[in-house]
Amino acid sequence: MEAFFNHYGTLLVNATLETIYMTAVSTFFSYILGVPLGVALSVTKKGGIAESPVFNNAAGWVVNILRSVPFIILMVFVIPFTRLIAGTSIGPNAGNIPLIIAATPFVARIVEQSIEEVDKGLIEAAKCMGATNFQIITKVMLKESRPSLIRGLSISAITILSYSAITGTIGAGGLGDMAIRYGYQQYIDSVMYSTVILLIIIVMLIQWLCNIWAFKADKRNKN
Repeated sequence: MEAFFNHYGTLLVNATLETIYMTAVSTFFSYILGVPLGVALSVTKKGGIAESPVFNNAAGWVVNILRSVPFIILMVFVIPFTRLIAGTSIGPNAGNIPLIIAATPFVARIVEQSIEEVDKGLIEAAKCMGATNFQIITKVMLKESRPSLIRGLSISAITILSYSAITGTIGAGGLGDMAIRYGYQQYIDSVMYSTVILLIIIVMLIQWLCNIWAFKADKRNKN
């Protein structure tokens, strides 16, 4: 065991940090892009506060296409774009590009569904009080759906984490890259098991933190 950690310990630590980095950065930027898109999908649908069937259908069509493409195919398909943005197709920064592209439509649908859970009576009440669409979105829709959005964040982050392992197939680094390079190609089972255990720990940590955050954000738990 000591020989294993002496030989692979540093590699595992670095791979874990790369995985956390890719997951955090990709989650952040996919929410920067996905939240406005999800809100737009919700408010422009039939009966929404800014109904626009043409935009809703077009945006929904694009989102559905991106969500239907298997990540490993999408990852290879966007390599030229990745090189254009990151200057390379390998390493964690390059891995973030396909991760963000794949996660953004996923996040948009989660945000859309979370907003749909908001009591329509609250939205109507805000309208009657003269609130603008922007105020309804920020003060009612997003605020009231916070617990659901946070739970969706855990799902998104864990999904991105699993995708980050796949980016190891193109040399993006992280635990996926280490599992393939040492566990699969060199048949070192101990490395494979270690990467799986570390991924499980990260998943459990993400879920635990989001559960606590969602509980605190839920106003029903403040009574």
